[in-house]
Formats: sequence, C-alpha cells, structure tokens
Amino acid sequence: MHCFSFDIETVPDVEFGRRLWDLDGVSDEEVATVMTFKQLQKSGREFLPLQQHRIVAISVALRTGGTFRVWSLGDEDSDEAELVRRFFDGIDRYTPDLVSWNGGGFDLPVLHYRALKHGVQAPRYWETGGSDRDFKWNNYLSRFHSRHTDLMDVIAGYQPRAGASLEQIAVLLGLPGKLGMSGDKVWGKYLEGGLREIRDYCETDVLNTWLVFLRFELMRGNLDEKGLARENELVRSTLKSMDKPHFNEFLKAWAD
Repeated sequence: MHCFSFDIETVPDVEFGRRLWDLDGVSDEEVATVMTFKQLQKSGREFLPLQQHRIVAISVALRTGGTFRVWSLGDEDSDEAELVRRFFDGIDRYTPDLVSWNGGGFDLPVLHYRALKHGVQAPRYWETGGSDRDFKWNNYLSRFHSRHTDLMDVIAGYQPRAGASLEQIAVLLGLPGKLGMSGDKVWGKYLEGGLREIRDYCETDVLNTWLVFLRFELMRGNLDEKGLARENELVRSTLKSMDKPHFNEFLKAWAD
C-alpha cells in the first residue's frame, strides 16, 4: 500500500485580483492588500476565498513498502502548473491513500481550482466508479471514504465546532508543531524571496500530520504499541539520514 501525507502553502493570486478589480499598474503587495481588505469588508475575516489562492509549495510524505520519504514537489523554479500536475500525476501513478489536516476543507478544493485553471488532468483522482468499481464505494471525493483521511475532520467526528488546529494537536501529542513558522507568515516570507523556507515549513507540516496519523492508527487498532514505535523510528532514521537543517531542528524538538 502507498500512503501520501500532503500539505500545500499558498499566497494571494494577485493576477486574479488585478484582473477582477482592474488594478493594472498596482504592485503585487498592494493588490494583495486590496484583496484582503475587500474580504474583510465582506466577511469580517481577512482569509481569502479558496479560489483566490495560488499554490507555491506542495509537500508530501510517502510511506510505501519498507520506506518513508518526505520532500517538496518540483523545485524552487517550478511554476504552479507543474506543482499541481506532479501532485495529481502521483495519484495517477500510485493510487495512494491520502492523509491531510483540513485537506477536505482547504488543500484539495484549492488544488481543484488550480488544476481547473491550468488544465491539469487527474482521471484517477476524479474516479467514482464509472471505470473502476472499487472506487464506487471508496474514492477520494467522498467525505466518509478512506482513500482520503482528513484527520481534522475525522477526529472531530465531522463536527465543525469540534475542529482543532494541527499546531495544537501536535503540541497535545508532544510533537514539534510549527517551530516558529505559520501559514499567516507565508505571504510575507514569499515577498522576501523565502520560498526555500516556505518549502521547508511545508515539509515539517507534512511530518506533523503523518505523526498524528500514526497515533490515529494506534487509536483505531491498525497499529499496536510496537508498530507505532517502529513507524516512528522509521521517520526518525529517515530524517537523520537526510541531515537537513529543518529536519534536524524537527528531530531536536521531537526529542525534547
């Protein structure tokens, strides 16, 4: 079985905002300010509607066979279309089980909009049983199917008022959490040219999500204590072998 834990990071789609509100000649930063101000006026919140987000990073943790890997799709020069295409190509290739934190409420809908924009085909992802009967009862799109486990949604018993942040659940379980970075800092970091730091942050979010998932697997009886320890050690040894600063920081925080 292949299992993908995934996460995306986004910034305001200033190209969209510039066209929608006729802001030719206005800087990206100022366009984003207009977008968030208009959203604040409309809803009382600055968080943009999902169709106004542009993806700048997609990170994945892959558990398959006896191996574990974590990385960000593409490279720092990859455009959004390539990132989105690589994500859905991975689903077409592996048909993995997907694991996310709020992926059903944010990450996947944003990926839908961006795939629609860039003409990215994803037939395996959109399969619901027409070509493969197995997908009639277990597909990526149904909230209650297991090909995609949105941990935030499932653990909250599908009750929005019971939802919690990944940061707080990570802290609850003694995991590293955000390590000084958070989603609301991504736009500012992006304007500074800090895409590498954004990708690193996205990878640590994927790790937190995966480690929460392992505890979920213990809770529902798919792992025992020895199995959990074995899976955690696989993650630790993988990160140690990669010897990257953000993974070393993650390991140190995990040990403390």
